[in-house]
Amino acid sequence: VYGLNEIQAGEMVEFASGVKGIALNLENENVGIVVFGSDTAIQEGDLVKRTGSIVDVPAGKAMLGRVVDALGVPIDGMGALSDHERRRVEVKAPGIIERQSVREPMQTGFKAVDSLVPIGRGQRELIIGDRQTGKTAIAIDTILNQKQMNSRGTSESETLYCVYVAIGQKRSTVAQLVQILPEANAFSYSILVAATASDPAPLQFLAPYSGCAMGEYFRDNGMHALIIYDDLSKQAVAYRQMSLLLRRPPGREAFPGDVFYLHSRLLERAAKRSDQTGAGSSTALPVIETQAGDVSAYIPTNVIPITDGQICSETELFYRGIRPAINVGLSVSRVGSAAQLRAMKQVRGSSKLELAQYREVAAFAQFGSDLDAATQALPNRGARLTEVPKQPQYSPLPIEKQIVVIYAAVNGFCDRMP
Repeated sequence: VYGLNEIQAGEMVEFASGVKGIALNLENENVGIVVFGSDTAIQEGDLVKRTGSIVDVPAGKAMLGRVVDALGVPIDGMGALSDHERRRVEVKAPGIIERQSVREPMQTGFKAVDSLVPIGRGQRELIIGDRQTGKTAIAIDTILNQKQMNSRGTSESETLYCVYVAIGQKRSTVAQLVQILPEANAFSYSILVAATASDPAPLQFLAPYSGCAMGEYFRDNGMHALIIYDDLSKQAVAYRQMSLLLRRPPGREAFPGDVFYLHSRLLERAAKRSDQTGAGSSTALPVIETQAGDVSAYIPTNVIPITDGQICSETELFYRGIRPAINVGLSVSRVGSAAQLRAMKQVRGSSKLELAQYREVAAFAQFGSDLDAATQALPNRGARLTEVPKQPQYSPLPIEKQIVVIYAAVNGFCDRMP
């Protein structure tokens, strides 16, 4: 586009046909603009107007229970949004002084996660695995689990509000989610941001930042938010598509050089704020899809060091009937143990070590070699500890029930069960 000499980076523009766009490339002669709509309505010689505003989205409690696109426009057919404020999509992450360490637990309702890879409010925990291994199920069940957690909360400041950002997913998947959440009475504290596979790449690129801005409203007002980005691999692909069209130099796997910054500036915005700034928090659960379990690919190796731990789901476990298919050996939580309930910390004991020993002994036991009595007891205990984390989808377990079940398994009360 020629003639927009004083435009700002990231400013919204409007074409004669009403289609909006955002200025990304500012060059001497022209401005590179990506379009938030159909490009068929744009022709050479069309008039392009500056709006004078950087991209912003609506935020506030009026958004709860609504389905919106990446620009915050409702797409659920329930009319316009009521009273709300607008927040910029791209803002600087809170500084070190404004933060405090993670100290409150964020319960997911999964025995495997809450006991062995606990998550705290303000943490960033990556969910990584191949397609069709139950990554989205972990995220959705975490939203459903907040229903019982929020109903116990005595004050507004304890409620956890959820923002689910669907990036590049099928419309049928999003429609299924719109059906599940109201059925479980979980829509009253949730916002759904959808940039589906049929939407233009710029909307898929923008959706995570929009969802983050909506979650930051709660964080900055002394409340708590959980933001799920499902999934950031598709955002990276959309960004690659945009960058190649803008003639930016490609790097590894044809991704642009700033693809690390794309994710780091998003996930750094998840924080637990200090008491002086309201003590609010925003927790991030980014999802990354791997190809054939390869966590050493470009995007996974970018996102793993940005986050505070990862939950690894595996195809092999999924097909063996261990669901959620979480590999406890590869999954870690770097800061969550500080936020874990003391009762759970005492109960889980050495279960992670026992599971690791079980996997070693199970490999020997396959050869049918004679094992002594002490070693024979390990596979029996390990097999039961492997069965304990199994649970059906859409049925998160309250934390007190988890503690009882894990206590029974770790202390050998289940050893005589068939």
